[in-house]
Amino acid sequence: MAEASEEPVGDAPAIQTVQRAATILQAFSVERPRLTLNELTADLSISRATAHRYARALRAANLLRFDVGTATYTLGPQVLAMEAAARAALPIVTAAEPHLARLTRLTNLTSVLSIWNGEAPTVVRCMDDTTGDVRLSVRTGSLLDLTRSAQGRVLCAFLPTDEVPVVARQLRLSAQLRKVAEQVRRDGFAVNSPEDFGVRVLAAPVFERRRVVAALAVLGTSAALAGVAQATAAQTLREVARELSEELGAG
Repeated sequence: MAEASEEPVGDAPAIQTVQRAATILQAFSVERPRLTLNELTADLSISRATAHRYARALRAANLLRFDVGTATYTLGPQVLAMEAAARAALPIVTAAEPHLARLTRLTNLTSVLSIWNGEAPTVVRCMDDTTGDVRLSVRTGSLLDLTRSAQGRVLCAFLPTDEVPVVARQLRLSAQLRKVAEQVRRDGFAVNSPEDFGVRVLAAPVFERRRVVAALAVLGTSAALAGVAQATAAQTLREVARELSEELGAG
């Protein structure tokens, strides 16, 4: 006797529609944020008419945007709203919240939590310092430079290169980055370079068991994070990152 189908036959068209829409959205990446209709057609092995029909429906839902000037599609604003909701549900964000508050209180600096999104560090939580005359903040959802940001350098130092091709490639191409990664592993924290807009960032790794899962950072002006002040902030940052790691089960 044949087993019953998991899904009713009548649902097949709807399921296929969702799968195709999801496949179109997944075609976009940090390295390819803009795609033409021809590129979508080629990547997804569907007809141009089908790709256009799905793209039009996704535009109506604000999941895609179309730039008339360049004739390219990009992810739409609704994707950002969905991403923010997904980030808020991450267990690490909940676990890190009191540690971020403590880090900001101890250093009088803005604290930031970033995770690896598969291609770059992504800011998932920012807790601003409001005690000083200058207020620095980072937009949640911001993608950080893999080789220049302090968070990116931490991830380059600790992510397993055999599992993360983009990191392996960057390390293979840059002797300077390899040197930086070695220093990060030795010191336990990284510094951004260059210091864009006079802002200095220090970042330390956060581990879950034996795997790096995030970068915890503090940011301030170059004047506020210099000399002894930088050394003190780095020590506090390492301690708080270690405490968060222990809470997540790191040895």
